[in-house]
Amino acid sequence: MSLSRARARRSRRRSTGGRATLLTAVAVAGVMTLTSCSGSGGGKTASTGGNYVTGATGITTAAKGERDDAPQLDGETVDGKTLDTTTLKGKVVVLNIWGSWCPPCRAEAPDFAKVSKELADAGKDVAFVGINTRDSSPQNAVSFEETFGITYPSLYDPAGKLMLRFPKGTLNPNAIPSTIILDREGKIAARTLAPLGEERLRSMIDPILAEQ
Repeated sequence: MSLSRARARRSRRRSTGGRATLLTAVAVAGVMTLTSCSGSGGGKTASTGGNYVTGATGITTAAKGERDDAPQLDGETVDGKTLDTTTLKGKVVVLNIWGSWCPPCRAEAPDFAKVSKELADAGKDVAFVGINTRDSSPQNAVSFEETFGITYPSLYDPAGKLMLRFPKGTLNPNAIPSTIILDREGKIAARTLAPLGEERLRSMIDPILAEQ
């Protein structure tokens, strides 16, 4: 093989490798964008298939009897205590995935504080649980809770490992903020990938709370 042909072949290999590296980087960036904090999230609420139904408000629901089991979510809370969501079966559970660094999370926090307190004061069988993610220090999360009057516990999950426990193909929390409602049997009944105000939050909780 001539020297010029060998050089040309090596040049093509370098070019092909460069394109493959670029495509890989683009794919990774796409995944990171999907799971990043978003102000609207409205475009990310498409149904994942199966028996899920996505309403005009961006809330996806699953009919009773056709729901997936929620994974066990356990570990240390932001205030140093421990929590295991499987002990909450028998109650409707509101899971809210949030970060102190996330503007939509700050926007919805006062409504979560208000609704959780009012339901507790009314003696409703509803438990609120936060999952704090991507905060480098639990103190940031504690300050957030103090600022917005959040009194329910939040699991500290800086690396997002708890979010990965939700199987693919379920109503999993693949954006921040996300809110998931578990029925009394610990099954996933509803999900949204967008921040919630008081009215929409209650519209997720009330139908599940009314189930017999």
